[in-house]
Amino acid sequence: MRIGEVARRAGVSVRALRYYEEQGLLPAERGPGGQRHYPGSAVDRVGLIRQLFAAGLASRSVRKVLPSVYSGTVAPGLVEHLESERARIDERIAELSAARERLDAVIANTRNPPPECRHPRE
Repeated sequence: MRIGEVARRAGVSVRALRYYEEQGLLPAERGPGGQRHYPGSAVDRVGLIRQLFAAGLASRSVRKVLPSVYSGTVAPGLVEHLESERARIDERIAELSAARERLDAVIANTRNPPPECRHPRE
């Protein structure tokens, strides 16, 4: 299957497919003219890659997960790696929650400034 067909069927851009290939996530063979040719399973693989990205994994982590998915066996250290990725996401959620709370305080003070923040108008 050619790159445009995979992109259309998978619902992604051609650029995304090139990126997946550059990252070692989506293998492609090259024809005599240098055109990429993908196996029929490429559309499903792209769907899995997108799910893993949506779960917050970086491409290096996706690269670690894919062999286990296709072999049906869990590579040594994979569960621990995924748990550390989850911890990283938890930390980011906590940071974003704290930022939202600070922003809520700014909004509240902007709507109704406390007396010590009011300055006389000139």
